[in-house]
Amino acid sequence: MEKTGVSDLVVLPHCAGVYLMRDKTGRILYVGKAIDLRKRVASYFRPVDAKIRSLMSEVQHIDYISAESEREALIVEQRLIKQHQPVFNTMWKDSKSYPYVKITVNEDFPRIFLTRQRDKDKARYFGPYPNASSVKKLLRWIWRKKFFALRPCAYDFSDSAPLSPQKSNSCLYLHTGECPAPCVNRISKQKYKEIVQKAVLFFEGKNDQLLKIWCKEMKAAAAEMDFERAAQLRDNIQALAHIQERVTFRAMRPEDVQGRIQMSQGLRELQKALNLSKPPLRIEAFDISHIQGTETVASLVVFFHGKPLKSHYRKFRVRTVQGVDDFASMKEVVERRYKRLKTEGAVMPDLVLIDGGSGQLSAALKALDEVGLRKLPVVSLAKQNEEIFLPNTRVPVRLPKDSPALQILQHVRDESHRFAVAFHRQRREKTIGKS
Repeated sequence: MEKTGVSDLVVLPHCAGVYLMRDKTGRILYVGKAIDLRKRVASYFRPVDAKIRSLMSEVQHIDYISAESEREALIVEQRLIKQHQPVFNTMWKDSKSYPYVKITVNEDFPRIFLTRQRDKDKARYFGPYPNASSVKKLLRWIWRKKFFALRPCAYDFSDSAPLSPQKSNSCLYLHTGECPAPCVNRISKQKYKEIVQKAVLFFEGKNDQLLKIWCKEMKAAAAEMDFERAAQLRDNIQALAHIQERVTFRAMRPEDVQGRIQMSQGLRELQKALNLSKPPLRIEAFDISHIQGTETVASLVVFFHGKPLKSHYRKFRVRTVQGVDDFASMKEVVERRYKRLKTEGAVMPDLVLIDGGSGQLSAALKALDEVGLRKLPVVSLAKQNEEIFLPNTRVPVRLPKDSPALQILQHVRDESHRFAVAFHRQRREKTIGKS
């Protein structure tokens, strides 16, 4: 587990305190106390225990609260655990059965799958994991990307007891090429064992060792002009580098915790209300501003984890639209923005928010269609009744006025409007100054 370096840990003080470990959505995973914050948190990045490895595989942010004494840290820790019920604190306290990833290294040709039962069978178990759906998604992703091409079948066979030709010939995975097919000797036992060893390194968190192996294999494949294999290894290396995101550290006060909890809850509520595949951590919002069709401009604001990311704000002068036409203006700026992002291979937002109703939303959808990004999540928020319009849905979504999800959208929309008006005023003053 090398998600951070020693230099990153120097921000933590050598004093008593409480640390809160969060995932990428801001959800609290674990709350702990320490006599020495820096030493205690550092120990998590050299995990030996499987439970710690499963926790750290999900951690993206660590907040800490300094305390005057160990007793004060204990009181704050107990209050936060009772108030927020972090998933790992709860899991490690009760006896509920959580899933493990199992690699059957006790078999001649091992498999990898999810299980809730830990047997004494000399297989390798990783976990437990509190979020079964995320682990299932990880295993599906590993399978789809051919990260570790192990057999998906549950057939019981070995060197001494091979699979019968009838069973192997009826296997769908064999005929579709989705399995290395050790049952019919398409891969040697040694080669298969090497794949298993890489899978074990991955789930042990020893990604640096895995990267070295893949880099060496990629160079060898390129030298042998096996470009398909080299490309697969390149993709694996890039994916592994993406997984190894660094952990960030932030100091905070006890009273700050509730605000951050509400923000993460609001993002998850927004995910559910808009039927998104993941919480919208990065939101980009557009607004059009003009007075009687003159000096039409547009704004783009970016929010990350519910907070303005002002260094990513952008201003647009509408170039192709004459007179008052908010729909055409919206189409132009949305098309320009995402055509450029697509060309540059830049990070796309988790949600695009349009200021306006169904007309503005339709214009934005048409722009995304033309740049080949129709699947990008986009909604509009109409100010009159605070209705949320979704693609291909006639009835808008109406959230309670006190909904944290609606408040996030309102904050983003209002900031895009403020930025657009300020830019329009700046343009008008410049034009008047020249006349």
